[in-house]
Amino acid sequence: MNSLLFPGARQAVQIKRRRTDRKTGRTTVKTVYAVTSLTAEQATPSQLARLVRDHWTIEARHHVRDTAFAEDARQLRTGNAPRAMATWRNLAIGALRAVGAKNVAAGLRRNARDPRRPRTPRPQMITNRTSCDYAEALASARNVFGFRAPASSV
Repeated sequence: MNSLLFPGARQAVQIKRRRTDRKTGRTTVKTVYAVTSLTAEQATPSQLARLVRDHWTIEARHHVRDTAFAEDARQLRTGNAPRAMATWRNLAIGALRAVGAKNVAAGLRRNARDPRRPRTPRPQMITNRTSCDYAEALASARNVFGFRAPASSV
């Protein structure tokens, strides 16, 4: 193994990837090779397969973020900003997937502000409560929950 051009290499792995095109149904097989510094005692073939799959799971998530949000073109590079923005992007992707969006980019376009679509009004906060409002709320709570306030509060 040490005759490879990779110092520290302990194992070489051949991986056959099968990909089926959803439109045509055609399956292609691609063979790739990987080199690892893990010995056969440290990682069995099934463990190496798991490591490769886990790597591509992370890459698939990054690919979605990069294609939908052009993440690699962003100029945030310092501090916590890159991680925070990746978290927000993951949240947006997760929200779209939760409502059944199969294509994240299409879901983002659909949910982008469209000036022709009517805007949903935001709920108004009530900030100036009067004693009358409090009495109504208390009476309503008594009726619904059987709530009894101390006599001094009303």
